[in-house]
Amino acid sequence: MSHILVVDDNSDVRRLLSLSLVKKYEVIEADNGMAALYAIRRFHPAAVLLDVMMPGEMDGLQVLDAIKSDPKTRDIPVAMITARGQKLDQEDAMRRGADAFFVKPFSPQQVVSWVHDISH
Repeated sequence: MSHILVVDDNSDVRRLLSLSLVKKYEVIEADNGMAALYAIRRFHPAAVLLDVMMPGEMDGLQVLDAIKSDPKTRDIPVAMITARGQKLDQEDAMRRGADAFFVKPFSPQQVVSWVHDISH
């Protein structure tokens, strides 16, 4: 079963995505950027669902930069999930290597469909 990493500082968002994905995927959760990078190195997930705005040492864009700059992880698809829905935010994330961009409040079904499409 493929691992999917859900990274968000909001436990309700993590729970919503986990419940939406758990039937078909092994879901791993992280609540900050450093935990996300640890989980990526440990599990090498099939996809990462990554919040942009998180407290701590690294925000989601910094995590995205770390994923995409590492030859061992750069091929992992990353979807940004954020309340920042401005066109410039989306363009910045895509320029940095994001594979998808979902704006909160998002449709869990859209996210599940994206994960399914990229993991098969």
